[in-house]
Amino acid sequence: MNSAASAPRRARVRAPELIGKGGWLNTGGKPYTLADLRGRVVILDFWTFCCINCLHVLDELRELEEKHRDTVVIIGVHSPKFVHEAEHAAVVDAVERYGVHHPVLDDPELATWKQYAVRAWPTLVVIDPEGYIVAQHAGEGHAHAIARLVEELEAEHEAKGTLRRGDGPYVAPEPVAGVLRFPGKALPLPSGNFLVSDSTRHQLVELAADGESVVRRVGSGERGFTAGSFSEPQGLALLPDGSVIVADTVNHALRRFDPATGTVETVAGTGRQWWQGSPTSGPALEVDLSSPWDVAWWQGRVWIAMAGVHQLWTWDPEAGTVEVAAGTTNEGLHDGPAAEAWFAQPSGLAAAGDRLWIADSETSALRYVHRTDAGYVITTAVGTGLFDFGHRDGDAAQALLQHPLGVTALPDGSVAVCDTYNHALRRYDPATGQVTTLATDLREPSAAVLAGEDIVVVESARHRLTRLRLPEEAVRVDAVAHRTRRAATEVAPGTLRLDIVFQAPSGQKLDTRYGPSTRLLVSSTPPELLAGGDGAGTDLIRELALNPEVAEGVLHVSAMAASCDDDPENEYPACHVHQQDWGVPVRVTPQGVARLPLVLAGLDA
Repeated sequence: MNSAASAPRRARVRAPELIGKGGWLNTGGKPYTLADLRGRVVILDFWTFCCINCLHVLDELRELEEKHRDTVVIIGVHSPKFVHEAEHAAVVDAVERYGVHHPVLDDPELATWKQYAVRAWPTLVVIDPEGYIVAQHAGEGHAHAIARLVEELEAEHEAKGTLRRGDGPYVAPEPVAGVLRFPGKALPLPSGNFLVSDSTRHQLVELAADGESVVRRVGSGERGFTAGSFSEPQGLALLPDGSVIVADTVNHALRRFDPATGTVETVAGTGRQWWQGSPTSGPALEVDLSSPWDVAWWQGRVWIAMAGVHQLWTWDPEAGTVEVAAGTTNEGLHDGPAAEAWFAQPSGLAAAGDRLWIADSETSALRYVHRTDAGYVITTAVGTGLFDFGHRDGDAAQALLQHPLGVTALPDGSVAVCDTYNHALRRYDPATGQVTTLATDLREPSAAVLAGEDIVVVESARHRLTRLRLPEEAVRVDAVAHRTRRAATEVAPGTLRLDIVFQAPSGQKLDTRYGPSTRLLVSSTPPELLAGGDGAGTDLIRELALNPEVAEGVLHVSAMAASCDDDPENEYPACHVHQQDWGVPVRVTPQGVARLPLVLAGLDA
């Protein structure tokens, strides 16, 4: 693609007109036609603000935009994927949020997209000073090729007298005052204050416990990669030593902020974006990263939602190394062993015991990582794919989200999801498999944190933190007694036989064509409750060794069985997956039972 820029120039195809019902942004209200731009090299950037590759292209074009501002006019043609992205107000917000310093045509009905036969986000189209298309590139990474083409066009049309130099049509919007501007993520500090990534202003802001009063600002407020600068920071994670890891997204780096001293240092990343073929592990300061969007401390490491390459990475602070933990760089939704899983812009992380929850934004999905005897495994709780989204509550298999960016572990084991493009806070309960809506009218919520029995939501497009009261059922567990919907089961000390009772429905049988058709995953809270028998396996019967030093706790059991129609004459039998999760409170007593049977749905009614 990069070397083929000159080939299309012989075609001399006249560029179609620029049309879009949403109107123009960054022009002072003035609409433009291609005739108005004659004499300039025009670069059309077909983008949509949910797309990480589109955001990469915005950053790639900044240098070209600055160097050739008297000859080149970049026009962003906003072409929405999600329903929310067709809202004009959302496009206005995105243009400011991502620092777009050129005119943007809002094209909610994809009229110009269709005129130019665009097929993918992002796509760049180069138009020469006489109004002819001379190049078209899909994807990112073409800035150097386009820069060379621009220099050729400048020389050619300077000689022909068809190049017109001067100021472009960009008109900067008026700056807006306020404590925050499009904040990304938040972190409760041990002091009771909140640390917020003020993404558009390239700073961290510490707010008092009221969520409004500014205690201090960290960072120069200008884009940069020095010790005193950030570039659109997002995720924040508290380390055991009290320091904070910052996902410095557009710098493609992790930074460490020490609240005690106010110092900032780089701990991972080079400031360059990772490309295919680059190292995926090694000394943290020597390996390129790609748009880290969120971070979480889990199982002794910092986990990184590497949105730019659709993967999860980890940073080991003791070893000073980074490595890929999950994902192939393919974009999509595919579960299974971590090395084989597909993600699509993972943008939110939340550690909760033996699970790391993930807001996988482009698949509108809630997913999680858990560890088995064979290694880490990725499972989807809500969501089905790249183009399935909406707002629907109910059973997780049918529920719909729309581009969620944040996830928060709640005290009862459920999770709150910042359903960003639905402007809602949703809740998924693994115990029931149900999705509910906790709150609406939250303008682009991007993260949420707990504050006592409240949840504090980052309303990114309202530039504020909003405090909400959690429903009673979401805070029913405290640190002393595991208050749940069911009483504790009394079990005998020593060995407990866990028996998952499953019988395939009438007319079906277990599907063993490709190996074991059952799976059992067991863990506990606290982890010390089990001295043995935890982890994953394929047998539905498990001997659990109870720790004599722990008197009570909760067993977390997840079982799955696959059955298919038992008809030898049916060449393509229908198959069904039966899955259930249990949280079983147990109390160890001499009079307790030695066998714990749990029925996996699948029996005939």
